[in-house]
Amino acid sequence: MAPEIDLPGPVSLIDNTKGQLVVNPEALKILSAITQPVVVVAIVGLYRTGKSYLMNKLAGKKNGFSLGSTVKSHTKGIWMWCVPHPKKPEHTLVLLDTEGLGDVEKGDNENDSWIFALAVLLSSTFVYNSMGTINQQAMDQLHYVTELTDRIKANSSPGNNSVEDSADFVSFFPAFVWTLRDFTLELEVDGEPITADDYLELSLKLRKGTDKKSKSFNDPRLCIRKFFPNRKCFIFDWPAQKKYLARLEQLKEEELNPDFIEQVAEFCSYILSHSNVKTLSGGIPVNGPRLESLVLTYVNAISSGDLPCMENAVLALAQIENSAAVQKAIAHYEQQMGQKVQLPTETLQELLDLHRDSEREAIEVFMKNSFKDVDQMFQRKLGAQLEARRDDFCKQNSKASSDCCMALLQDIFGPLEEDVKQGTFSKPGGYRLFIQKQQELKNKYYQVPRKGIQAEEVLKKYLESKEDVADALLQTDQSLSEKEKAIEVERIKAESAEAAKKMLEEIQKKNEQMMEQKEKSYQEHVKQLTEKMERDRAQLMAEQEKTLALKLQEQERLLKEGFKNESQRLQKEIRDIQMRSTSRELMCHIL
Repeated sequence: MAPEIDLPGPVSLIDNTKGQLVVNPEALKILSAITQPVVVVAIVGLYRTGKSYLMNKLAGKKNGFSLGSTVKSHTKGIWMWCVPHPKKPEHTLVLLDTEGLGDVEKGDNENDSWIFALAVLLSSTFVYNSMGTINQQAMDQLHYVTELTDRIKANSSPGNNSVEDSADFVSFFPAFVWTLRDFTLELEVDGEPITADDYLELSLKLRKGTDKKSKSFNDPRLCIRKFFPNRKCFIFDWPAQKKYLARLEQLKEEELNPDFIEQVAEFCSYILSHSNVKTLSGGIPVNGPRLESLVLTYVNAISSGDLPCMENAVLALAQIENSAAVQKAIAHYEQQMGQKVQLPTETLQELLDLHRDSEREAIEVFMKNSFKDVDQMFQRKLGAQLEARRDDFCKQNSKASSDCCMALLQDIFGPLEEDVKQGTFSKPGGYRLFIQKQQELKNKYYQVPRKGIQAEEVLKKYLESKEDVADALLQTDQSLSEKEKAIEVERIKAESAEAAKKMLEEIQKKNEQMMEQKEKSYQEHVKQLTEKMERDRAQLMAEQEKTLALKLQEQERLLKEGFKNESQRLQKEIRDIQMRSTSRELMCHIL
C-alpha cells in the first residue's frame, strides 16, 4: 500500500514574482513522494470570485487556501494542496488554486494567459469560476480560451500548424466545469425548467453571421465547444448577506444560505466522484513524480520563451522514467540471480536457464515501468546490460569452477605428488604403478559433484603439467622393454588427442548454447515488446474513439444549429484523427 500524503495546508507550487513564473522546490519535493495516481482539480477565474472557498470545501476543510476580501488578487501564482482522495482509496487529490485573473495591480494579461494555460495542462478537471450569468461580458473575460492555440502545442513537429495541432487538444485537455457564483436568474426557457447544464449549452450557441461582431461573439464559444466537449455547469446562490462575505470562511453553517450549502455539497460530490486520474497520451496514469516532471517541463518552456509542448513534456518524462525502469529491471535481475545461482553450476545450460528466467522477469519489470520508449532505445540498453551481466556471470562461473577444481586436484593428487618426490615409483614396475594410481585418483576426482564447467579443462591442464614426471618414470623403468615404452608413448599421444577432441567439442557446445541463448533473449524481448505495443495500441484506440465520439457529438450540434462551415471544419479534424489512427495501425502491422 502506497503511503498517503496529507498536507496540513496549501503550499505554493508556482510563484509569480515580478512577472516571472518560478517553481517552488519544496512543492516538487512533496510531489516526488506521492506514488499514488493523482486526481488534479484546478480552479481559474477572475480575482475575488470565491475560487479558494470552493477548493477548501473540496479539501474537506474550512480553512486552507487564502480567501481575500479586497479588490486585489489574494492568491499569487498557483498554490497546491495534496490530500487523500475522500472517495477513491489509494489515490491522492491534488487541488490547484490559481492567481485571480484580471488583477488591477498587474497591468497586463501575459501572466494571466500563462496561468490559465498551465491550469489546463496540469489538471484532469478544470473549473472556471465566474460571477453572475453567462453573458457576453463573461465570455469576453474568458478570452484566455481563444488564446490556447497560441500558448500550447500538442506536437513538436515543425510542420504542424496551430489548427492541425489543436485537433489533438481534446485528448489531452481536462473536463471543463463552469461554476457561476451569485447566480440570480431562474433556470427556465419558455416557462419550462432547465438544468444548469442546459443553461450552459444554450449560452454556448453560436450567432449566424460573418461580421466582426458575430466573430467576436462566436470565437470563445467555439473554442469551449471544440476544446472541452466534456463540460458541466453549476450555479450558486449568494452564500450569505453581503456584510458577512468578507469573513465567509469564519461563518457558521447556520449563518449561510441553505440553498448555497446544498449547491456547494452537490458541486463537491460531483467533482470528487467524476474527476478522473490525470493521464498522459495513451492512458498512462500520472502520479506525483510524473506531475512534478510536467510542472518543471512546462514552466521551463515558458521561462525560456517557448510554448509548452505536451508531446515534449511526455517525452521528457519518458526519458526519466525509462532510465529508471532500466535500473529497476537490472536490480531485479541481479536480486533474482543472487538468490537462485549457486556458483559453480554443474553445466553452462543450468546457468543459462537461470539467466533466462531472471531475464524474462527483468524485461517484465521494464515493460511495466516504461512508456513511450521511442525506437526501443531504452529496451536496447536493457538488453545490452542484461547481456553484459550474463557474460559476467559466465566468467564468475568459470572462475568459481576453476578455483574449485584446482583446490580439489591439490587435495586428491597432493599425496601422489609427495610419493613421486619420495621416489616411491622410481623402481622397476614403478611406472605402471604410477599410472594405475593416477587413474584411481582421476576416478575419485570425477565422482566429486558440482565441480562446474571447467572440470575437464582444469584436469587436462593439470595432467599435462605432470607429463614430464610420467615420461621420466616411463623412460627409467627397467622392467619395460623399448617396444613397450614406444607403445606406451603412442597410447599417451592417443589419449591426449582424444582429450583435445573432447575439449573442442565442449567448446563448440558452449558456443552453440550461448548463441541459442542470445536468440532466446532476442525472442523474449520481441515477445514482450509486441504484447506491450498491443496493449498500448488498444489503450490509444480507446482514447481516440472517446475523442472522436465527443467531436462527432459536437459536429451534430453544429449541424442542428445550422452552422455548416464550422461543422465541416470539425469534420476535417475528425478525418485527420482517423487518418493518424490508420497510420498507427499500419505501423503496428509493419513492426
